[in-house]
Amino acid sequence: MAALAFPLVSGAARRGAGGSRVLRRVCVAAVLPVVALLTLGLAAGFEVVAAGPMGTPLLIGGALLLALLARLLYVRGTDAPFPVAGERVALGVTVAILALCAYWAVGSYAQQKGQADAETLSHNLQVRPAVLLDTSERLALDWPGVRETPLPDAGAGSHFHYRYEGLRLLAQSDNRMFLIPRRWLWETGNVLVLPVDASVRVAFHAG
Repeated sequence: MAALAFPLVSGAARRGAGGSRVLRRVCVAAVLPVVALLTLGLAAGFEVVAAGPMGTPLLIGGALLLALLARLLYVRGTDAPFPVAGERVALGVTVAILALCAYWAVGSYAQQKGQADAETLSHNLQVRPAVLLDTSERLALDWPGVRETPLPDAGAGSHFHYRYEGLRLLAQSDNRMFLIPRRWLWETGNVLVLPVDASVRVAFHAG
């Protein structure tokens, strides 16, 4: 909203001295919310207040963006010199911090979304395909709900010796399978990563 109001307010300020005075007062008044946002952002960073994983970058970034817009609005409405001595460095640091806050917020959102998806998945594991896994070597999976069964010896040419039931396919990427137990918990759950090659035999089924 501040960006949309920028040309309107600055245009009104240029039409008279009264508008310029009002504009200067508005820009000075912007210091109060900037200080408030910075204080809340730092408090959230030190966990003094609960603002969520995205609170700190959004509060600090919002404060700096508001301060930057107020400064640019003041310059446009009053024809003040810009940038003044030393302001280029401050402007560069502000832009760098804004970029860091944006990256921080996106990373926090991705982490929060991943945790939410994992929690949802743990309560709806029936939507993932069930897996019947045969291996040549014993995996020794001591996981709840996963059963290991030795396969009968089919002779010297037999390649697979153990069968595992109770697994579900979480994902498959880059010739790798990510398997989880059917009683998987998102907080403490295990994930088995296997290559998709001749060392394993996999059958998928419903249920």
